[in-house]
Amino acid sequence: MKRANARPPQARQGATAPPPDAALAAELRPGQSVELLKELHILTRDGRLNQDSRRKLKQVHHLYQFIETLLLELPDQGAAATVADHGAGKSYLGFILHDLFFRPRGGGAIYGIETRAELVERSRALADRLGFSGMHFLALSVAESATSTALPEKIDMVTALHACDTATDDAIAFGLAKQARFMVLVPCCQAEVAASLRQNKALSLARTPLAELWRHPLHTREIGSQLTNVLRCLYLEACGYQVTVTELVGWEHSMKNELILARRTGHRKASAAQRLRALLAEFGLQELAARRFPALPPAGTAAGAAQEA
Repeated sequence: MKRANARPPQARQGATAPPPDAALAAELRPGQSVELLKELHILTRDGRLNQDSRRKLKQVHHLYQFIETLLLELPDQGAAATVADHGAGKSYLGFILHDLFFRPRGGGAIYGIETRAELVERSRALADRLGFSGMHFLALSVAESATSTALPEKIDMVTALHACDTATDDAIAFGLAKQARFMVLVPCCQAEVAASLRQNKALSLARTPLAELWRHPLHTREIGSQLTNVLRCLYLEACGYQVTVTELVGWEHSMKNELILARRTGHRKASAAQRLRALLAEFGLQELAARRFPALPPAGTAAGAAQEA
């Protein structure tokens, strides 16, 4: 028998829902600037989060946890660290990193690298309004930034969040040139290897049954993406980095979810270089060696043996 005073489920849930301020506080880290999040349009003018903004903030906060752990390994716990953020876009990551990590410590420098001049100007104006003097924005491609005199000779950390296709490879090349202590990479839209697989598909199908893995266009795209990141990890190991691969956030939040963390040890792994070359040969991708992996030691030499970089 239905009770006369029973409330609908929506009413019962609403009665126990936290007030907006409490709900927002649960999403933010201690000391985080609400005004900054409004300026970045992550929060609405009245300080609320919509579902899309909540997902974006969750991704950046989760990535920040990894970055914070690495920066704390540097001298003075990273207080004077230098960070190059490639493919910065609207610089969500750079601003939040400065707000949470560098602003309380009164030091550090973040260089936002972005090709779209209008986003660079917008970020500069916002940094000026907020008094974030440690933030610098450059209208450059990732490749151009490696030789720009606007950046220091060495960089402590390189980040690239969803840098499309070969921009991630350029970020790795930048990190190697700058002797970065750490690289934090979330690759996106890896198309170059898939294009090479498609180009050589007929020959590969005749040569090896493994080519069935990329016979269909959808599989070509997925195999190309996976193979691209495997090759990148081997390259980093061959160049003296310890590499960890994990998820950034749950797959329900983003399909571009692979996080590559590289820590410079100076210990070059000859086996990683050998396996990288073997994979390039197996998949018919030898033409990528000179273009994407120029720091590999020559095949058949002992140059890749363990040594201090």
